[in-house]
Amino acid sequence: MKMNDVKEMTDPELERLVGELRQERLNLRIQSRTGQLHNSARLRQIRRDVARIRTEMRRRARTVGVAQA
Repeated sequence: MKMNDVKEMTDPELERLVGELRQERLNLRIQSRTGQLHNSARLRQIRRDVARIRTEMRRRARTVGVAQA
């Protein structure tokens, strides 16, 4: 997922996506522990996608805070 994709999403969409990615990461970690994981790179990709989304959410929150002050 690219940062431009994240910037185009609304806040509720971002929150929903973070929840979905965290659930997927949990499932992949379970698969990893049971030896069923086929694509280990997906764990890293999910972690980075969540970081991108949270970064954008934080940026938006700070921007709103500055505008209100």
